[in-house]
Amino acid sequence: MTLTAHVPTTNGSRYLQQLCKHWSHKFETSFDASQGSIAFPMGPIRMTAGAEALTLTIEPTEGADVERFKQVVADHLDRFAFREAPLTFDWQ
Repeated sequence: MTLTAHVPTTNGSRYLQQLCKHWSHKFETSFDASQGSIAFPMGPIRMTAGAEALTLTIEPTEGADVERFKQVVADHLDRFAFREAPLTFDWQ
């Protein structure tokens, strides 16, 4: 299963870099200004920053708590985006 959310923000690049740096001490991460990935225990997270939105893709591992996974990602991004939080996550 793959879930994708398009999060409206003009600060996607900043947020994806902050999220990758935040988790880099615990998990394998790779990122640049436009995309990033995190090898999260519940499954990989991939992010792409566009001019108007940050696109997040998660692939929960079998048995992962999908709702918890989505909430952890959303909570952390909202912390970095405190000026415009809460962000809108339209998981599909």
